[in-house]
Amino acid sequence: MHSGNGVAVSAQAGGVLPLSQHSIFVLSSLAYHEYEGVALEAEEKPRLVRDLGDKHFLMLRNHGLLTVGTSWPRRRGDVFFETTCRIQVRAQAGGGNLRPILHKLSQAPRRNGAKSRGRRRRAGVAALLRKLDRLDPSYRT
Repeated sequence: MHSGNGVAVSAQAGGVLPLSQHSIFVLSSLAYHEYEGVALEAEEKPRLVRDLGDKHFLMLRNHGLLTVGTSWPRRRGDVFFETTCRIQVRAQAGGGNLRPILHKLSQAPRRNGAKSRGRRRRAGVAALLRKLDRLDPSYRT
């Protein structure tokens, strides 16, 4: 995503800062990739994969935002990533002193993320099964 807010934050030395609840979720799964010019060369692909590692959010320095996921609901993180950057740019534009979230609080999504994802996944599967039951319960036989 080449949003203005995303590019603005990708150009900042500190990258994403722990300024909002949105940001701490992004920070819990964020990696960075240094700018290598216009991303057209196949040789850059292995470095992108290496830098992403097991994360879901990749900030392309001086370029923009990238999210990955195994499904469309997981991929909706691009909106969340953009919102994080928009909040940060607006907070910085206010001109006052910023109040970062305390380090111990910013670690909570890392501890709770897997538990929360598991609950959401189970709730999503249950909802899909209820819908299938309404549409055509014969799938159970």
